[in-house]
Amino acid sequence: MYRIIRLTGLTTLLALTAASGLAAPPSSSGSGQGSLVIVFKDGHKQSFSLADIAHVEFPGVAQPSSASASGPSRGHYLGKWEVGDGNGGNFYITLKESGDAERSQRGNVHGKWVYVDGEARVTWDDGPQDAIRRVGTRFQKFAYAPGKSFTETPDNVTDARNLTPKPI
Repeated sequence: MYRIIRLTGLTTLLALTAASGLAAPPSSSGSGQGSLVIVFKDGHKQSFSLADIAHVEFPGVAQPSSASASGPSRGHYLGKWEVGDGNGGNFYITLKESGDAERSQRGNVHGKWVYVDGEARVTWDDGPQDAIRRVGTRFQKFAYAPGKSFTETPDNVTDARNLTPKPI
């Protein structure tokens, strides 16, 4: 996620630099090739030499913690997942933007999910818990019996596949 934010910031910086060069001819304030021109709301401009800029920060943009930076974004987990039941069958878990979750196993069971450390953690109203995690290049569902924590040994681990992936 941090790489995406940095890439977006760099792209924005380059776009602003290119746009400022096209929008107005260089002024005597030092703008021109190799510079960044910022145009303020009141219309005045300020120019900075790119050689003097080490990096650009955008305050107010949430920076991910180092723990969650290793996993996919929260938005990656939204949608309907096909997961194994640990006995050779499959069922579906649907994760919603609101934090609600639905499970098709043993009837439609409601639950709540949270995004923690780059994974989706679901606590079901009937007691069990599931975590969907990226393991290498694929995803797996880790099932935990009621009373177990997400850091304990899971009761079973099966493949998980997002049936409604969206570009993030």
